[in-house]
Amino acid sequence: MLDAMQVLAVSDTVVEHLLNPDLQDRYVGVDLILSCGDLPPEFLGRLKERFNVPVFYVRGNHDIRYPHRSLAGCTNLHAKVIEYNGLRMAGLEGCRWYNGGPAQYSEMEMKRILRRLKPLMKRSGGIDIMLSHAPPRHVHDKPDRCHKGFKCFHQIIEKYKPRYWFHGHIHAEYHDPAERITRCHQTEVINCYEYFLIDIVPAQPHSQAF
Repeated sequence: MLDAMQVLAVSDTVVEHLLNPDLQDRYVGVDLILSCGDLPPEFLGRLKERFNVPVFYVRGNHDIRYPHRSLAGCTNLHAKVIEYNGLRMAGLEGCRWYNGGPAQYSEMEMKRILRRLKPLMKRSGGIDIMLSHAPPRHVHDKPDRCHKGFKCFHQIIEKYKPRYWFHGHIHAEYHDPAERITRCHQTEVINCYEYFLIDIVPAQPHSQAF
């Protein structure tokens, strides 16, 4: 059986105590960092330095200072499928269009991005983790134009069955980590606002027909 990996997912708000060396024992097991967007690039760089593990990210709608290519030392996952230590991951940046700013997409524009991504997911035999800034529609989202989720994300959930869907963008207070998680078909959709820690066991290699 493959060993579990501890994944630290962050989003939207800088949580300074994650960088506190006095709390090193609390986060000693982190193997991978995922960013769901709207965080300063300097913060991701400091997380990379602090934990010395791979960092994968997608841009949020407020990430105007990120380079078009990958941030130094971190990997931009938008519209890509990447495998790391047995975990197959894909990413989708941005949110619904609301004022014409960066990383904003109409439903039709996001569908076009998904059309390019689907063959990559098929060739990989599926995905374990989808990383996005916005959530799927009607899962953790809100009714205003900016914070509506994307309807087309449900195509990925229903057909490609990712085990986990990490997103940000939706600011909410949680008293229990379980409140962040909504099961949608076979996928656990998780709001990573601020940060979320989870242990994930990589799936056994397999080929899935779509």
